[in-house]
Amino acid sequence: MIKTIVKDVFFLGQKSTEATKEDLYLAKDLRDTLEFHKDACVGMAANMIGVKKRVIIVNIGFVNLVMFNPVLVSKSSPFQTEESCLSLEGSRPTRRYESIEVAYLDEQWMLKQLNFSGMPAQIIQHELDHLEGIII
Repeated sequence: MIKTIVKDVFFLGQKSTEATKEDLYLAKDLRDTLEFHKDACVGMAANMIGVKKRVIIVNIGFVNLVMFNPVLVSKSSPFQTEESCLSLEGSRPTRRYESIEVAYLDEQWMLKQLNFSGMPAQIIQHELDHLEGIII
């Protein structure tokens, strides 16, 4: 279901809690909402649709990947960039890493660990910040 995008900075500034199997429905809500906003958005965290759970979705070019309880395992090659967010006005400078490794649970609740670089890595880092209540 397409959900309304949260713009409340107080809400977005709160840490998200661990997702459970009861939160699997969030995959569809995130997919539907990201698809609706695909012209302006390439990733989303559950708190952006009003749910403070550790779930993100990221467009990695050919598919929208949903990650439950994602954890940044490693990072390398820092760089400065500027990002915008569907929940916020304008853009802001931030520090990201060119290459990252992320562990997460997939929609079958299986543990996965993948490496990302370039734009997918940057999007994932942005969404991981959302889970921590970090607002760029």
